[in-house]
Amino acid sequence: MRVGLTGGIGSGKSTVSALLAERGAIVIDYDLLARDVVEVGTPALAAIVERFGPDVLHADGSLNRPALGDIVFADDDARRDLEAITHPAIGELAWARDGAAPDGSIVVHDHPILVEVGLAAFMDVVVVVDVPEEVQMDRLVRLRGMAQTDARARIAAQSSRDERLAAADVVIDNAGTVDELVAVVDALWLRLRSQVGIGDPT
Repeated sequence: MRVGLTGGIGSGKSTVSALLAERGAIVIDYDLLARDVVEVGTPALAAIVERFGPDVLHADGSLNRPALGDIVFADDDARRDLEAITHPAIGELAWARDGAAPDGSIVVHDHPILVEVGLAAFMDVVVVVDVPEEVQMDRLVRLRGMAQTDARARIAAQSSRDERLAAADVVIDNAGTVDELVAVVDALWLRLRSQVGIGDPT
């Protein structure tokens, strides 16, 4: 079973992903894949330098993510150009890992822009972790130390909350406590196991 997991920045999607992994899901983390495909020596990194210039590199030749982020989150055309470089490479790696999963596995595609790139259509279940925008802003500014303008730009770069919710089969409200989130994920996990024919282990 393929489960698409997404949510706006600051929604707690990564926490849900980690909880599902603890329960036995095979998680394909697209943020990690995005790092893998731009390692030193990769074609994607070479294409990024060609498009954005050498200032997006550290002295050791590795990608300077903050420098690149400053460019692409302030310029929609630049962001689209970056996505055109990285998304095909990320997708190829993701589907290779998906294909290697054993039969009967619950494979979670943990993708921050699952809806935007059209992956929702390929999932058996789409799970959206949802919080109000003011909660996103609070978490990004207070917990991650972002400036308010940067936080708003990061939120705006993703699909709207309504667009994500429209694609959801399951919505996880993560505006509450950690204990509440754990209980919701436990219930979701039992539902997913039931759908792939795995009974309650208890």
